[in-house]
Amino acid sequence: MISESSLEKLKILAGAAKYDVSCASSGTKRSNTPGGIGNATAWGICHSFAEDGRCISLLKIMLSNYCIYDCAYCYNRKSNDIPRTSFTPDEIASLTIEFYRRNYIEGLFLSSGVLVNPDHTMERMVLVAKKLRTEHRYNGYIHLKTIPGASQQLIADAGRWADRLSVNIEIPTENNLKILAPDKDFKSVLEPMKIISTGIIESKEERRTHRNAPLFSPSGQSTQLIVGATNDTDHTILKLSSALYTRRDLKRVYYSGYIPVNSYDSRLPALSAPPLRREHRLYQADWLMRFYGFRSNEIVNEENPNLDLELDPKVTWALRNPHLFPVDVNTADPLMLLRIPGVGTKSVQLILMARKHNRLNSSHLKKMGVVMKRAQFFITCNELRSRNVQDLRPEIVRQLLLDKKPVSGDSAIQLKMFYQTMPALR
Repeated sequence: MISESSLEKLKILAGAAKYDVSCASSGTKRSNTPGGIGNATAWGICHSFAEDGRCISLLKIMLSNYCIYDCAYCYNRKSNDIPRTSFTPDEIASLTIEFYRRNYIEGLFLSSGVLVNPDHTMERMVLVAKKLRTEHRYNGYIHLKTIPGASQQLIADAGRWADRLSVNIEIPTENNLKILAPDKDFKSVLEPMKIISTGIIESKEERRTHRNAPLFSPSGQSTQLIVGATNDTDHTILKLSSALYTRRDLKRVYYSGYIPVNSYDSRLPALSAPPLRREHRLYQADWLMRFYGFRSNEIVNEENPNLDLELDPKVTWALRNPHLFPVDVNTADPLMLLRIPGVGTKSVQLILMARKHNRLNSSHLKKMGVVMKRAQFFITCNELRSRNVQDLRPEIVRQLLLDKKPVSGDSAIQLKMFYQTMPALR
């Protein structure tokens, strides 16, 4: 039975936790054991949606919203006059088990404001995970947010009990971090990341020789970057993300559009709403780096430091590199196929299998899931040659993709010719 006091705390601390989006819900597999409760499956956790549209599936909660820091962008900063409360480790463990048994949740995401000091807070968070594993024999999913500045031993203990750890960088450059969060620095964030990365590698090596060696954060680590709270460009953000994926082997970098919760602070931009479209484009660019073989400086660079908010990053890259197109889908290598706008990873696999037996045309590509509205400008296939980005200038293709019709000059003539010669693909 959940007490009234716990429910009141839950209302405050679950609401305070909604600003942290570095919240993974899967990625590890752990079977139930005799006498235990629950399990964790690699891809089996169901999802629901919060009022702000974000996908959630865990009991996402804070240990405490008291904090010794006064970060300008944080709702829970110490100078804000908000209701404050804290859970005990026993209360969170009990809530998790009660909700899990009722099938309300399929795991726990636990973060916290910094109580007293980083070690004190981290110790209490680790105790929650330990109680769930040892006292309640809980085998489900646990994600702990690591407190920057916590000791190496506490981070090691956290990795022993949790499935995933996250250390939030929050601000992409140290200069801006010092302006908005004077109590923090990059070292306090990057050092725990290094410890976690090393622990994961060592655990994998041990399990190659000893199958029953203990796991260490088997679902990896993640981080969060706040977008729009500073003047950092998308080039800066994606360059940092790329380095984290390469050097720290992160599972995910999460991008959170800055929510203007402290509009009174003059250090922050005057935004009326979170920059959600920019956040979306960053996730698309991140996907290109992780699964499509793009480097960050191909997507954005010093000449083009910010992502196009109207077109997805792959289309923007293709329009900046018209000399690489059109691509013959019947002969191109897999890496080049992945770079065609409108072609995804599954479509590439289908193309590679199908073209062994037949020459492909646009009808085949549509059936394979290729988005021909975008792809038509960048490909050739086994049919009459169509007008592509080489025939139409990149700026005309851009207008066509956005369904914006030029009104005069050569652009209008080219657009008219396109509609006359390509009705089937529209």
